[in-house]
Amino acid sequence: MKIAITGATGFVGTRLVEHLHSEGHQLIIFSRSTSKAQKVFPASAFPNLEVVAYTPTESGAWQQTISGCDAVVNLAGEPIAEGRWTPEQKQKIIQSRQLGTQKIVEAIAQANPKPAVLVNASAIGYYGTSETATYEETSSAGNDFLAEVCQTWETEAEKVKQTGTRLVIIRLGIVLGKGGALGKMLPIFQIFAGGTIGSGQQWVSWVHRDDVVNLIMLALQQPQVEGILNATAPKPVRMNEFCQTLGEVLHRPSWLPVPSFALEALLGEAAKVVLEGQEVLPKKTLSSGFEYKFPTLKPAIEEILSNS
Repeated sequence: MKIAITGATGFVGTRLVEHLHSEGHQLIIFSRSTSKAQKVFPASAFPNLEVVAYTPTESGAWQQTISGCDAVVNLAGEPIAEGRWTPEQKQKIIQSRQLGTQKIVEAIAQANPKPAVLVNASAIGYYGTSETATYEETSSAGNDFLAEVCQTWETEAEKVKQTGTRLVIIRLGIVLGKGGALGKMLPIFQIFAGGTIGSGQQWVSWVHRDDVVNLIMLALQQPQVEGILNATAPKPVRMNEFCQTLGEVLHRPSWLPVPSFALEALLGEAAKVVLEGQEVLPKKTLSSGFEYKFPTLKPAIEEILSNS
C-alpha cells in the first residue's frame, strides 16, 4: 500500500512507520520539520519513505501528494500532557487537531484517485472522567476540556465520509511503550520513590504500543472495519494496581505516594490527565476480531522493560 502519515515522529507514529516499512509499504511522511523526520527515518534505513514538508493547519502543495495514496493515517496534534493548560495552550491543543484534520479531509476531497480509508486518532478523554462509570465505543461524550477536544477532532474527521472514503477513529488510551507515560514514571520508581499517584482509585485504561500499531493495521487492511474503535486493553486497572505492578516488575517498593496537590502545583489543570481516569472497554474492537498481544498489564510492562 501507499500510505500518508501525519504525526509520524511521535510516540505511536514512529513504531507504526517502522512496522509498515518492514512490511514493504510505500510511505509519505508529512512533517513540520523535514530535518527531524529525516533524522528519525534516515533514507539509508527507510528507502521506501518520502518526507514532505507541511504546515498542518494550512492548505498547501503538500495536499496534492495524497492523490494516489491507498490510505491516510492522521496522528498529529499538540501534546496534551506536556505542561500547563494556559488559555493559549488549550487553544493550540484544540486547533492543532481541528484544523489539522480539516486540512487532511480537504486534501482527501481534492484527491484523484482518493484514499480508500482515513484512520484518525482520537482519545478516551472523549468520555470524560469517572471512578464508577464504565465506557465503551457507543457511550456518550463527557463535558470537560478533553472531551471537547476529542469531539471537535472527531467532528472534523467525520466529514471525510462525504468523499466516500472509509473512516476509522481510534480512541487512544494511555499508550505504554519505551518512553511516553511510562518513561516519565520509571525514574521515580528506579530511585525507590515510586508510589500511587493521587487517590489511587482512578482508572488507568492502558494499552501496549504494539497493540495500537496492530489495531491501526487492522483498520487499514480490513474494509469492513469502520467507525469508532477504543484502543485500550480489555483489562483496565486502577492507579494503585498499576503502580504496584510497575514496582513488582522493577523489584522496587512503591511506598511513597505522589499527592494530588504536588502534581497540580506542577501541571495545573493538566494534572487531571493522570489524577482522573475512566474505565474504558474495547467492546467494538474485540467484536471486530482484533486479538490483543498484551491483554493484561504485567506481561505488557515486563516486555517493555526487557527491551529498554
